[in-house]
Amino acid sequence: MATVSVSSVSKRFGRVQAVDGVSFDVDPGEIFGLLGPNGAGKTTTIRMMLDIFKPDSGSVAVFGGPWDDDKKRRLGYMPEERGLYKDQTLDQVLPYFAALKGLDEGEARRRLGPWLERFDLTEHRNKKVEQLSKGMQQKAQIIATLIHEPDLLVIDEPFSGLDPVNTRLVKEIIQEQADAGRTIVMSTHQMHQVEALCNRILLVNRGRQVLYGRVSEIKRGFAGNAVVVTAQGDLQGLPGVLEVRRQNGDWHLSLETGADPQDVLLALARREGVRIDRFEVAEPTLEDIFVAVVQEGTGEVVQLGREEEVEHA
Repeated sequence: MATVSVSSVSKRFGRVQAVDGVSFDVDPGEIFGLLGPNGAGKTTTIRMMLDIFKPDSGSVAVFGGPWDDDKKRRLGYMPEERGLYKDQTLDQVLPYFAALKGLDEGEARRRLGPWLERFDLTEHRNKKVEQLSKGMQQKAQIIATLIHEPDLLVIDEPFSGLDPVNTRLVKEIIQEQADAGRTIVMSTHQMHQVEALCNRILLVNRGRQVLYGRVSEIKRGFAGNAVVVTAQGDLQGLPGVLEVRRQNGDWHLSLETGADPQDVLLALARREGVRIDRFEVAEPTLEDIFVAVVQEGTGEVVQLGREEEVEHA
């Protein structure tokens, strides 16, 4: 049984259709990525999933049915807009949030010590939240989300403000939670983290779902939509190319759906002042796919994964 089942939910605010018929399931032990550009409807979808907003139509089931107080205690939610009280110390605010989820003070403090130590916050426990760096506040927010050992984790931009060492630590913790059988819904703009962690993803754009399925199947379904070029000269404005970006000394080109890499190569060869040392059709990254789907904006669903079917928009 899916931990979360969202069925054809829609939400309108005045004249704005924020979400239009979005559906997805998330299973126990799964790390699920909910993705989309700014203003796409991700936050509204999350709020409907968590019963903060009521959908205009459609339904949400969590742990097999509607939300109730017991189920809400099994939830750990970290919104993008952080919610720690800034004028309180960590030693005050974190046990308080644990108490809201049903832990008594003694148990909350017993669990808090190891988390503070793991996040290197023990010596800062008596500081007010406002006195902490952004990265420290982020780590404290993660502790508040995890301390009651929830069965469902919904985390929005979990890597915000973290240095590479703490980013790796948070990735390890997310994977540990999944390995323990907990369900994780993650929203982030860091596509490489999604690629490293998520089993499946849903991409929403302009309120509608446009890509849904297993990461591995999605990448295979978009094979040929990315090119790596080692070259000198101007690579901007090529026909069939959506985005050109520099990475590790090479040029990474995201192609339009259906664009032929050979046509791109021919256009490069004909361009004055361009010298090509290497041209390689590569497996697209999720970032390449994200750019292709969002910029083309077809509005049609590409669904890959559970039925092992590939449908191109």
